[in-house]
Amino acid sequence: MWVWRRLDGIKWSDKVRNEEVLRRVGEKREILTTIKDRKRNWLGHILRRDCLQRRIMEGKLEGRRPRGRRRFGMLTDMLNGRTFEQMKEDAQDRVKWRTSC
Repeated sequence: MWVWRRLDGIKWSDKVRNEEVLRRVGEKREILTTIKDRKRNWLGHILRRDCLQRRIMEGKLEGRRPRGRRRFGMLTDMLNGRTFEQMKEDAQDRVKWRTSC
């Protein structure tokens, strides 16, 4: 936001709302697209690493799950008709990952 303020010549002492700054520069910011982009970036980051979070997502942990229905996971939200294996392959190549989602 500060970059757009500087480009448009708006001082911090001026009382200009962020929505007005975005309107002036012609930028449209949607909260849902921002959340989706950040989820996608985080998921790609995790799938490229060999860590506990990746093992949790792949379901390769020992032990039993608690009773009750399964929780809605982030992966089911991010799959978009692809399999988990396809997502893992795409995540290994960053450029392909960013263009595929």
